Amino acid sequence: MTSETTSLGEANSAREEWRRFAAFLRRPALPARARPPSGASLRAVLRMLGLDLAVMAVLITLATIVVAAGVALPATALENMDISWLVVALVVIAAPLLEEIAFRGWLSGRPAHVFGLLAIVTALGSLVAMVALSEATGVGVLFPAMALVVFFLGLAAVIFWQWRCRPAMGWFAKTFPLFYWLSTAGFACVHLLNFDEGSLYVLLPLVLPQFVTGSILGYLRVHYGLWAAMLLHALHNGTAMVLVFAGMLLAG
Repeated sequence: MTSETTSLGEANSAREEWRRFAAFLRRPALPARARPPSGASLRAVLRMLGLDLAVMAVLITLATIVVAAGVALPATALENMDISWLVVALVVIAAPLLEEIAFRGWLSGRPAHVFGLLAIVTALGSLVAMVALSEATGVGVLFPAMALVVFFLGLAAVIFWQWRCRPAMGWFAKTFPLFYWLSTAGFACVHLLNFDEGSLYVLLPLVLPQFVTGSILGYLRVHYGLWAAMLLHALHNGTAMVLVFAGMLLAG
């Protein structure tokens, strides 16, 4: 399997990067390995950020037209939330880090990433299950809960270290389009939790922005690395927070 980024080299313009992204969407393929961090990779992130913001501007314009036509859109959880520096840090730093690890950390298809992340998820799941059991039965389970967490986190560390150089698994590469679109759809659907009410057929179009951004993040992750997806995600969320603050200033 040949790395697309290696064979094609650096894109010479934003338009060329966007054409590569469009070709990737038509036929998602997993490169052998993501390009290492470099100035070229950073330029690719900024070019894809430009595309992301352009699409968001179009979608926001369409939403504004819909609202102006008298259609009431469901309120989001952020509308009733006090915007503090803690909230900004969670949105701009914590969310990109955690969401990219969860939704795209494993998209490389490499055993260290797939099974290492699975071990971490199992550790967290064990902790949640043991806490729920303790609350239901009244029996203290702190020691066995922590023992399970330590075991699975240790297993994750061993997997990351022992399998760090192994390439993507063949079966994963063959079914990569399925994993890519599942990751993108899952990322969009989890943002349904941003809405307090509304039927599914009304809410699904409202997470179209997250679906679009998720497709861009997946492209960056497999071609330029997880850091590139995290950076664009942070810049995307940071831009959204700037717009929120601007709206608050204008309203006040």
